[in-house]
Amino acid sequence: MNRREFISLLGGAAAWPLRAGAQQAGKVYRIGVLEMTSATLNVANVYALRAGLRQLGYFEGQNLVIEYRSADGRDDRFPGLARELLALKVDVIVTRGTPAAKAAKNATSTVPVVMAASGDPLGTGLVTSLSRPGGNITGLSAIVGELAPKRLELIREIVPGLARIAVLANTSNDAVRRDWARIETAARSLGVQAQLLDLRNSDALGPTFDAAGAARRAGALVVVIDAITLANRQRIVDLAMKYRLPAIYSSREFVDIGGLISYGVSYPDLYRRAATYVDKILKGAKPADLPVEQPTKFEMVINLKTANAISLDIAPTMLTRADEVIE
Repeated sequence: MNRREFISLLGGAAAWPLRAGAQQAGKVYRIGVLEMTSATLNVANVYALRAGLRQLGYFEGQNLVIEYRSADGRDDRFPGLARELLALKVDVIVTRGTPAAKAAKNATSTVPVVMAASGDPLGTGLVTSLSRPGGNITGLSAIVGELAPKRLELIREIVPGLARIAVLANTSNDAVRRDWARIETAARSLGVQAQLLDLRNSDALGPTFDAAGAARRAGALVVVIDAITLANRQRIVDLAMKYRLPAIYSSREFVDIGGLISYGVSYPDLYRRAATYVDKILKGAKPADLPVEQPTKFEMVINLKTANAISLDIAPTMLTRADEVIE
């Protein structure tokens, strides 16, 4: 995304939902967006959603209003925000993350819900089947079962002789809890001891690092994405740097601000594809009949500046495998 596009998006985000006064005659669709973080922190993904909608003929100020609501890293806020969107008579709710999708699904059985990205929607009970989701919810899964163990393998490759790894995760989130179980299993098979840093609220972030003795005992860190870790990503990246912990993340959103390495799905790609679901539903398709799609685009991003800052040598073969290296 270039600077002009970034500024344009921030301007659009600041105007939500104030564009209603500029609507032209004809049908105006109202899309609710139920998110983990603010539009400013979520800029790349919201840009992708808006771009996807524009390609399909939906323009803010003409035939589209976007109502953006953020839980700001607090899962307990999702139910109230979902009800707020319903009170605005939205035509569709777009969500990110399992707690947001669950809150929207629990709040309504009639307004369609599109998951832009959700962790294991089948395993967490959001849908009854990926091919025929049933009910009023469909969209895209952000999780492939092999991704969590793959991250462990990658960080072990970057840190030779790794014996102990800390895993920062909010296990009150169903999808995150399943990821932690996969990491535990993978760690045992690799002969690595995994230590859970269970982060249930933002205030506990610093003490969680300190109490676990991550700086003294863990050789690396795995950060599992959810509302809390995403909303606090700058603090997490800074703490990892403070403790000189090589850290791997689920999303490049962390690496862009100084994290070491990420491996996972391309969230902007998922958001762009979510616009297609919104379009189909607005044209009459039922969510129950639209299969949940799996990710198709994955990326590994390495921040070489961070590696140098913590005196970590990354093999040239690893750098050549990366989709992008930040230098």
